[in-house]
Formats: sequence, C-alpha cells, structure tokens
Amino acid sequence: MRKLGPWEVFELGLGAMPLSIEERPEREKAIEVIHHALDSGINHIDTAFAYYLAGGTAENGEEQHNEKLIAEALRTYTGDKSSVTVASKVGHFRYFDHTGKAMWGQQGCSRYILDTAQKSRDALGVDAIDLYYYHRPDLNVAYEESIGALNKLLEDGVIKFAGVSNASVKQIEYAKSVLGEKLIAVQNQFSPAYTSTLDTLEYCREVGLTFLPWSPLGGFRNPDLLVKDGVFEEVAKRYGVSKQQVILAWELSKGEHVIPIPGFRRFETMDDSIKAVELNLTEDDLKILG
Repeated sequence: MRKLGPWEVFELGLGAMPLSIEERPEREKAIEVIHHALDSGINHIDTAFAYYLAGGTAENGEEQHNEKLIAEALRTYTGDKSSVTVASKVGHFRYFDHTGKAMWGQQGCSRYILDTAQKSRDALGVDAIDLYYYHRPDLNVAYEESIGALNKLLEDGVIKFAGVSNASVKQIEYAKSVLGEKLIAVQNQFSPAYTSTLDTLEYCREVGLTFLPWSPLGGFRNPDLLVKDGVFEEVAKRYGVSKQQVILAWELSKGEHVIPIPGFRRFETMDDSIKAVELNLTEDDLKILG
C-alpha cells in the first residue's frame, strides 16, 4: 500500500478512461472490469468529466459517461468499498475538429471549473469528491485563476483534496503555495517512452506529493512506443514475465510516492499488470532500465 494524502491505497490505481472513450466495451462489461479491479485489491479509481465519446452531449447521455459509470459500478458492488477513493478532473472537454478527428479541448476559467465540479459531484453521487485535479493548463486562462477555483471548491466543501495534472514544476510550486496541504497529488504522463516529466516526479518526492503517472504503459494506442532498445523485453525474458510487469515495477521503483494508473479493458491484462507489485527488480536491473 502507498500513501495518497490521508489514504492508504494499492500500489496501482485503475485508470478508467478506456472504459468510456472510443473503442470502449459494452457498459455491462465495463462495470465488470471495475468490479474485478476492486476484487483484486485496487482501491483508487481515476476518472474525469471529459472521459466520454468525442462530440458527446448531456442530451445523448455521453457527457460524463465515465463518472456515471463508476458511480453505478460502486453502487452495484457487493464487496467492501469502505477504503475506495475516486479522483476526477476538470479542464478538458471533447469535440470533433473540421476533419472529423476526435479532439481534447481545454477550458480553465473559474466559472467553468466551479460549475463542472458540481456536475461531477452529482454524477459520482457523493457529498464531496475525494480528489479533484485541474486536468490540463488552459493557455488562454491564467493558471492563477484556475488554481484559485480549486481553492474555492476546497473552501466550499465540494472537494476534499486537490491535485494538478500535466503540470510543470513551476506550476506545482504555485499550486502548493495556494492550496497548501490540501494539494496531495500530481498526475503527469510518465513511462519508458516519456521521461521528460522525471523532474516533476523527483520534485513530488522532495515536497511530499504523490505522483500518479498516466499512460504508464504508453497508452492503449501506442504500446509499441515502449520498445526501448529491447532492455525491458530483455529483463522480462530473464524473469519469465511480461514486459508490462517490468515497466510498472520500474516505475514503482522510482519512489514510494509513485502510484501508476494503467487503464484496462480486459481482466487478463489487469491480472498480469497487478503482478508487477511483487516483482522485485535488482540494482543491476535498474541500471539497465535507466
């Protein structure tokens, strides 16, 4: 178990985005995946307002698909869910560009954040959201305004704790200066194919924040990006495990403050990845992997 603010959570979280966007499974299957994660000991679930099909609207039921899916999965789960925490995010929305390509837009103005948080709280069916991230900086809105809105949500009791995502060290520093101890987490992309955020991972260790890598396995669309001169495959073959297990074990070795949040659509890949918490890489392994 690892620390996430006041909570003890499993070493891997569930990134629920693949259950609601393009190529998503049927709703019943998606709920089964969430239940399987809970049965397996995973007790932190990551969602966002914007995890729905591009072009979705409230009218056709697509907007907030993932938040509502998680709420339903938790409602219908018959096991112990007393330790389950759910994080959501604000600042992204989905749309199609002029070519019909699915896109992710940003909106970070204070009014949007405040209004959207209320919608997320309602969709999740809670009195207060456990952890709420500013999803991605909006270049057209001052970062100070967006973080100020998070602080207002904390003051009003809409959210319990705050986080920032896709943030630089400078932005994390600023958020910490405003939010204080209520800032508990940073969620940035990090994997063997994406190490440019290592500075933020190290900064989080220094100041006591939890670092949750998104797309820790490269993202379901780009798994081939994780081929790094064959070193992860080499170590995987030596232990007789999957490359994905080695990748997650390598990320976990970066510090006790690191909690990867891989996304799953199938039980088999989830079960395989969970075994990473039992894979103890040696110092020689880590030197090879970098």
